[in-house]
Amino acid sequence: MTKTFTIKEGQAPAQEQLKEVRAAAKREIQFDEDSPELSPAMFKAFRCTVTQRNRKKKNA
Repeated sequence: MTKTFTIKEGQAPAQEQLKEVRAAAKREIQFDEDSPELSPAMFKAFRCTVTQRNRKKKNA
């Protein structure tokens, strides 16, 4: 299950949100046929795309 938290600049996350994030960080990633592990080249391309998207969001 995926949960999304939107925290605006200057806003502090709730304690419950922090607890959920810490618990999720301890879990191992489970890959399957719907979400296979990325090759190093695909990971690099994905990271580049995310960086560009975040730049556009920040400037918007």
